[in-house]
Order: sequence, then structure tokens, then C-alpha cells
Amino acid sequence: MDLMRLTAVELGKKIKASEVSVMEATKACLDRIHALESEYNCFVTVDEEGALKQAEEIQKRIDAGELTGPLAGVPVAIKDNMCIEGMLTTCSSKILSNFVPTYTATAVQCLRDAGAVIIGKTNMDEFAMGSTTETSYYGITKNPWDTNRVPGGSSGGSAAAVAAEEVPYALGSDTGGSIRQPAGFCGVTGIKPTYGRVSRYGLIAYGSSLDQIGPLAKDVTDCATILDAICKHDDKDSTSYKDAADDFTSALVDDVKGMKIGIPRDYFAEGIDEDVKNSVLQAAKVLEARGAIVEEFDLGMVEYAIPAYYIIASAEASSNLERFDGVKYGYRTDKFTDLHNMYKKTRSEGFGPEVKRRIMLGSFVLSSGYYDAYYVKALKTKALIKKAFDDAFAKYDVILGPVAPTTALKVGESLSDPIKMYLGDIYTVSVNLAGLPGISLPCGYDKDGMPIGLQLLGQTFDEKSIIRAAYAYECTREYKRPAQLEERGL
Repeated sequence: MDLMRLTAVELGKKIKASEVSVMEATKACLDRIHALESEYNCFVTVDEEGALKQAEEIQKRIDAGELTGPLAGVPVAIKDNMCIEGMLTTCSSKILSNFVPTYTATAVQCLRDAGAVIIGKTNMDEFAMGSTTETSYYGITKNPWDTNRVPGGSSGGSAAAVAAEEVPYALGSDTGGSIRQPAGFCGVTGIKPTYGRVSRYGLIAYGSSLDQIGPLAKDVTDCATILDAICKHDDKDSTSYKDAADDFTSALVDDVKGMKIGIPRDYFAEGIDEDVKNSVLQAAKVLEARGAIVEEFDLGMVEYAIPAYYIIASAEASSNLERFDGVKYGYRTDKFTDLHNMYKKTRSEGFGPEVKRRIMLGSFVLSSGYYDAYYVKALKTKALIKKAFDDAFAKYDVILGPVAPTTALKVGESLSDPIKMYLGDIYTVSVNLAGLPGISLPCGYDKDGMPIGLQLLGQTFDEKSIIRAAYAYECTREYKRPAQLEERGL
């Protein structure tokens, strides 16, 4: 039995039934990582010693009847922008290359409480700024479907680790599509919950009003199960929703009869690949054939989402990254003449080009001469985008569309043109601006055999509708592994 072919829930059931030990599951993950990491570079840190120690302790608690949940004993990988006490946490940046936190992020602690074995920290775009996982200080992560292509970003390491079956599931963070887009590019499933569902305590901030932690896994069942574990109110996060906890697995029902699904015409205008368009529309027909009521409509405001998002996200980033100055923690330059010179050299050497670009853009739009012209206008646009979605959800239960206009790009293709990279987020950023939940799951393959992502959006705090629609669609398809793994007999 190849344990790495199992979903997280399937593996959890075998551990609970004593068919597999926690140590066996953990060693299977570590063996897989040793075999594939040199090729895919999904991890920044692999905590082999710590994982084996956790496995031993968790097995004892399962045997004693203390841990009975579906994720008990199942290994997990964590995106490297979530703090774990005693474990290197770098945000894939040189400036945090020696940072070891003294506390653990609430979402990670929730998984620990559920009995998860933390394998290590996954690679990402530096400070989550990017859509390709190419801006990492620790090198590029490769897409398991085709190593000449990117896995998406910024949670590319987490998505690629799940697709390569190095871990059954992983946590990512989503500021403008950073869970959903890499899930789409890597042929796995990812959920960006409603803003406030999952505590952001211990998540190193990029855009505080946009960031949200969520799961990446092989299927909808896993994602719903992980949400059950990580969604809870947290007094340490002022934006945490008081009724954050819910029974998300109750929405795993193969029934969409009478569900109203809206398809924005705006999402299928120029710029979208024909293969992507056809696969997404075919998925809509599948749901319609199963009893859903599917209609096209005009969403509006789509063309304003990218500029509004990058102004707001960059403004918040410039403020959030101000603390990384070489004084209290992180990297500090060796040679400097005075305090201001130390600040300047540390930040110049510690941050990569994309982070510097966004800090400069954010500082510009917050400056006194341009604050009203750009930042305030972007906030007004954000409110209008939220209203456009509210109007749509007055008619529809779920909105259906693509995750990205293309499948995974070739390595180096979008880094040479940052604007092209930003425009690739056109279908995802508005969801963060409006604080909505969204799910990405595979719905087909392009002419090169690369996976295509379907995106389903729900009203605020209505994750159950998107889980229900996604599960009903998923029941019509089988999970497909990357062809490269099949070819190598893995």
C-alpha cells in the first residue's frame, strides 16, 4: 500500500483503525521528500527529528483515546510565513533567514491540537509577494506536472508538495489568490475562507486586511475537514469572527438541485485561454445537468479589481514590512557607518526586487501628495466591488468562474514582465477585496496536459455552499496525479 496516494482523511482512518502507525505515515512522507526535494524544492525547512518525535507522542495519545479526530496522526506542511515556536520561519526572505519565533500561529496550534504531525515549512514567494514562487530567496519551486513550469504562488511550495504527494495536505495563505491559483496550477484543491474565519495570529502579515490562511489538499473532503480543525474564534486576533467555528463537513452532500449558480460574463472576455474557458464552462454544464440553475450575468467592476488590489496590498505591505530593519531580529548587514546607514543597507540587501517594488509603490500611494488620488480611491473601489458581489449574491448561491486566465506558465515567463504577472490575478483578487470565501479545484486539462482550475465563490461566511457545489462536481471526476509521477512509477 502506497500511503502517499491516500488523501488526508483516508490516511487518518487507517491510523485510527491501527492499519498504519503514525510513525509509518511520517516516515513515508520523509522518504518521499528525500526522493523528490532536489527536483521540486517544495520545502525551506524539513524538521525530520521533530516530526519523528511528534509521531511517537501522537501515537501514544491516539492509543490512549485522547486523539480521535480525522486528522490525528496525519502529517502536514506549513507555509513558511506562519510562526512555529522553535522552527525557522523565513517568509522565503533573506531578511528573516535566521528568525526562529518564540510562539506558534493559532491555525498551526489548532492542527497540533487535532493531532497533526508538522513535517516542515514550505517554500513561497518572498513575503507572499508573487504569483509563481520564483521570488523566493531559497530558489524556485517546480510544478510536479512539468518542471519547466511554475507551481503558481505565493503558496506554491504548499501546492506542489501536495501535488507531488510529499504530504497529504498543507496550509497556505491567500492575499489575492495565493491558495486558489497554485491549487489550480498544480491540480489540487484549495480553499480561501471568509476573512475572519481563520485566526491570523502568528501569520507574518503582507496585506493585513486581505490575508487569510486556508488548506491545500487532494480533494474537497480533506479541505472541509481541515477547515473544521482550524476555524475558531481567537481573542489574539481582533479581526477573528466570533462564530468562526462551523461543521463544514456537513456540506459534503452530492446534491445541487435547485442551487443557483451565476457565471460572470466579464470573466470570459478577451485574455482567457480557450482551453481554460471551455473546461470551466463544461464544469458549469455538469452542475446544471445535476439540477443546478445556471445563468450568465454581468458582475461589473472586474477591470478595477487589479489596480485597487495592488494599491491597497502594496500600501499595507509598505507599513507591515517597516519593522524589518535589522535592529531586533532577522538579518543585519555586516558593514555600516551609522544607524540610518544600517537600516538602508540591511533592507537593500535583505529584500528581493519584487518586495522592494511593492514597498516603493505602497510608500508612494500613502505619501501626502498622492494619498487621496490613489489610496482613498482604491478603498472606495473596494467598497464598490463588495457591493457588486452583494448584488450578485442576492440572486445566486454560488458564482462560478476560472481561477486564472491560463494554466501554469513557463519558469521565467512572468518575472520578466511584472504587469503580466499582476494581470494573472484578475479572477482572484476581488475575492480578497470583498472578504469572500472561494474554492479552487481541478476541472480539466489543457492541450499540454496541464491542469485547469475551477473557482467557486460564496457569500461572506457561506463556505458551505461552495463546498457543497465543489463536492457535487468532484463526485463526477477522479483525482488525477501528475503524469511525471506516473511515468517514474512513483
